Amino acid sequence: MPDLDTREWLLTNGLGSFASGTVSDIRTRTYHGWLFAATNPPSGRTLLFSHLEASLEILGSVVALGTNFWSNGQIELTGYEQLHHFDINPVPKWTWGQDNWQLTRQLVMPYGLMGTGDWELGIGDKARRRQGDKETRGDKQWPNAQFCHRILIQYRYQGSHTAILRLRLLIAERDFHHQQTVSQELQFSQLLGQQQVCLQAINSGRFGIPWHLRWTQGNYQPDAVWYWDYGLSEETKRGLGDKEDLHSPGYLIVTLQPGDAVTLEARVGFPDSVPSVLTLKTFAEVVEAEQERLSQIFGWREGGRGAEGQGSREAGEQGRSYSQFFPSVPLPLYVSASYAHSPIWQKLLKASDQFIVYRASIAGPTVIAGYHWFNDWGRDTLIALPGLALVPQRFNLAKGILRTFGHYCRHGLIANAFPDLNGEPIYNSIDAALWWIETLGLYLEATQDWDFLAEQFPVVQQIYKAFVGGTHFNIQVDATDGLVSWDARGVALTWMDVVIGAHPVTPRYGKPVEINALWYSALCWLSQWAERLSLMEYGSPVRLNKQAQRYAKQAQHVKTSLQKFWNPQLGYLYDTIEPDDRRNFQIRPNAVLALSLHHCGFSEQQGCQILDLATTSLLTPYGLRSLDPGDPEYKGKYEGNQQQRDRAYHQGTVWAWLIGPYIRAWQRFYPQRSLPFDWQPLLDHFLFDACLGSISEIFDGDSPHTPRGAIAQAWSVAEVIRHIK
Repeated sequence: MPDLDTREWLLTNGLGSFASGTVSDIRTRTYHGWLFAATNPPSGRTLLFSHLEASLEILGSVVALGTNFWSNGQIELTGYEQLHHFDINPVPKWTWGQDNWQLTRQLVMPYGLMGTGDWELGIGDKARRRQGDKETRGDKQWPNAQFCHRILIQYRYQGSHTAILRLRLLIAERDFHHQQTVSQELQFSQLLGQQQVCLQAINSGRFGIPWHLRWTQGNYQPDAVWYWDYGLSEETKRGLGDKEDLHSPGYLIVTLQPGDAVTLEARVGFPDSVPSVLTLKTFAEVVEAEQERLSQIFGWREGGRGAEGQGSREAGEQGRSYSQFFPSVPLPLYVSASYAHSPIWQKLLKASDQFIVYRASIAGPTVIAGYHWFNDWGRDTLIALPGLALVPQRFNLAKGILRTFGHYCRHGLIANAFPDLNGEPIYNSIDAALWWIETLGLYLEATQDWDFLAEQFPVVQQIYKAFVGGTHFNIQVDATDGLVSWDARGVALTWMDVVIGAHPVTPRYGKPVEINALWYSALCWLSQWAERLSLMEYGSPVRLNKQAQRYAKQAQHVKTSLQKFWNPQLGYLYDTIEPDDRRNFQIRPNAVLALSLHHCGFSEQQGCQILDLATTSLLTPYGLRSLDPGDPEYKGKYEGNQQQRDRAYHQGTVWAWLIGPYIRAWQRFYPQRSLPFDWQPLLDHFLFDACLGSISEIFDGDSPHTPRGAIAQAWSVAEVIRHIK
C-alpha cells in the first residue's frame, strides 16, 4: 500500500450515531462510513450510508477522486494523488485539485436530539419534599424524545470550465461490528422522487431501516450494482473480519459552473410529507447551529459562562469562580483562567462533548466510553465525569448522570452497563459503586448542592451496608481489618477486566489496593456527609452524628490496615492481597490510583517513594504503563489477534487516562516540585495524530508508543481537560 494518510476523523450526533473515515479518504476499518445510525440510542448502530464515490469530468477528461483498497492488496483509483489539503475544523474538509480546477467536500453531522427538555438532569427530577420525617419523590414525566440521524455533504467547485460531478452511492445495512457480504437474500429497494431517493434493505423478507438521500441539484440515475471485496487493512492487523461488499443503487450527475456547489443530506426515516427546504445555505446553517450549541454549553462567547453556569442552583452563587468550589484541593488541579479561552481548550471541550449521549432506555444522559466500538460503561463514565462535566461546569449533566446511576443501584452495586433492550443492567464491577461515591463527593464539593446529597444519601447507605454485610461476587468487608475483599472465579471486577474464556488475564481476587483506597475515601466522605446532613436537620441529628462517628472510626481502622499493602523492600504498594494472604508485588499503576483520591490513607514518605518508582518504571509521554517493563509478564506492544491483544491489554500497555491520577498524586506529595511530565507529546497526539481532535484509548508500552485501541476515549480526553494548564 502506498504511504496513505490513514489518520482518522470522527463526527457524532449526541445519540450514539457517528461518521468516521481517514484523511486520505480510504476505508481501513469496519467502522468507517458516513452514517452509522444508532437506532436504539446510543445502541443499535447500523451502517446505512458508506460513502459517495466521486469523479469529476472537465473538457472530456475524467479524474477519479476516490481511493479504494481491495482485499487482494491492490489499490484502484488514486484520488489521494489529487488530494492537496485536509482540515478538521470546524468540520472535515477535503480539497482536491489540479492547475485549472479545485473541488472541496465537507461533512457535518447535526446534533440529533430534540424534544426532551432538560434531559441532562437524568432519570427524572427527583426533587425531595419533606413531610415530617417522611420523604417522597416526584418523578418528572419526560416528553417523548425525537431522534434525527442525518449527515450533510457539500461539494464546491472552482475552475476555468464547466465540470460534471458524478457521485455514486455506496450503501449497506449491517451491524457496525460486522461486514456486509453479497447475498441473494439481501436486496435494496429504492423509490425515486423529486431530487431525492428513498432506500431500504430487504433481507430474507424482512424490511430494514428506511432512509433517504436528497440533493439541491443534479439528475439521479438508478444503476444497481455490487462492489465486491473492499479490504479493511486495520481489521487485518487486528485478526478480525477484513472484507466488505457494498451495494450501489445508482449515481447522481451534477453539472457545476465555476463557483457552484451541491448539498446532499442523508437522513434516517421516510421522507416527510412536507419536507424542509434543502438549499446551499443549509450546510452553513447546520455548521453554525452546532457551533452555537457548543457555545451555549461551554460559554465560548465573550462574557458567557455557559448555559448551565448561569443562575443554576447547582453552581452556587452567580459569579463564583470554579476554583472556589474546591477550597480543599490544590489549585493546579484546574485549568488556568488564561488557558480557558485558548483554541486548544475549545478543541478539548468539543472533543469531550462527543462522548455525551442520550440513552433512550433510561431517558437520560450517559457517556460513550470510546469510539468506534464501545458502549457506555459505569466505571468509565464515573472516572471521566469530573473532566467531562465538573471542570467545564456542566453541573446539570454531572447531576443527571450521578442520579441515573444511583437510581440503578442494586444490592449495593452500581451498574457497569445498561442493556440495549428492556432488561436489567449489568453489575459486573466492584469499583463502580466506589467511584460513584468518589465522584458524588467531587460534585458536591464543586456545587455545594446539599439537597442532592440528601436525595442520594439512601443510595450511599445502601452501598455501605452491602459492602459491610456482603453482596454479589463475595464482595464483603473483612471484619478483622476492615478491608474490602472479593472472590468469584471466572470474572474480573476491577478496571483490569479482560477475561479470556473463563480466565481473567490479570486476576485480582482478594483485596486490590485501589479498591481499598476507594473504600477509605468513601468512608471519609460518609462521615463528612452524615455530619453535614445532621446540621441540615435531615432525619435525626443524633442518629446522624452517631453515624458520622462510626464512619470516621471505620475510616481510621481502614487507614491503619492499608499499611498491609506497603512493601518496604520496593518502596511501593502491593497490587493485591490475595485470598490466601499472599501479596502480589508487581509494579502497577494501581498504587498511583490509591494516592490520587480526594482522601488519601498513605503517608507523605510513602507517597513520595511510590511516585519515584512509578516515574521511573511506568511514566511515558502518553500516560502510565499498566506494568513495569522489568516484569517477566510485560508485553511492550498491543498488537496481533484478539487473544494476543487481550493478553497485552493490562500487561504493559500505556493508558492515557492514568496521567490524571499521576498528576493528582504528584501535586499532593510534591507540591513544590515541577511535574516530570511534558504535555507536548500528548497534545500533539490530540491535534495531529490517530483521530484528529481526540485522544486514543491506549498506546504501546514500548517506544515510540504507537496509539492503539479505540481512536477516541472518554476518560483519556477527560483527564487531560482536568489537568491541562
